Amino acid sequence: MTQITLELWHAYQNSIFLLTQALSANTNFAIVTAANPLGVSHNVGQNRLFDRQMQHDIQQLQVPYRRIIGASPDGKHREPGWAVMQPLAEAIALAARWRQLAIYYVQSDRLGLVSCDARRPQVDLGLFSARATVVSELPRDLDDWFYL
Repeated sequence: MTQITLELWHAYQNSIFLLTQALSANTNFAIVTAANPLGVSHNVGQNRLFDRQMQHDIQQLQVPYRRIIGASPDGKHREPGWAVMQPLAEAIALAARWRQLAIYYVQSDRLGLVSCDARRPQVDLGLFSARATVVSELPRDLDDWFYL
């Protein structure tokens, strides 16, 4: 698997999250995306297809999940993803199938950044609730969310 660059690893550490439903601080979940496999930008159509295919895979798991948007603090990059209520090892396996370099994992409201290939140690990013904003609705057209 491609190794994550230091620049990208640091960018991931500054992400914020948008969702339409607050999640309990007692809920453990992964934040995964299918967009831009291996950290390589893809066009909107490809990313939308990847996203729908990943959602299908998640539905097959028969676990609770919710739409979530990961974003840079300035909002210049936003990426649809999924908050999936599953154990860390299973979430890493899901992301690895989609050739992702890293995921976020939330355990008791603690947000961690986890490398999918274990080349980097997990980074504790503090409270998930401090980085999450509940919004009334997300755009219906995900094209508005992919800034590549």
